[in-house]
Amino acid sequence: MSVAIGRRPALWSTAWRQARRTARPGWWRRAPFLPVPGGDYLRFRTITQYGEPDHPPVVIDVLNYLSWCRTQEKLHR
Repeated sequence: MSVAIGRRPALWSTAWRQARRTARPGWWRRAPFLPVPGGDYLRFRTITQYGEPDHPPVVIDVLNYLSWCRTQEKLHR
């Protein structure tokens, strides 16, 4: 996933902003000390996207989501 995003510099700042927006509160106080979303949020998103709570994210879906976020950010400036 990070390799696919790494190959698209136009999405780097959007990916970082989305990571910060969806990170667990106080993420810097708990291992793994990364701004990752909480389990409940990820479960909700995978159920709404794929219909299953344990479905792994599909790379192209994440890239499309980040592209959509980038477009929305530009529209709302």
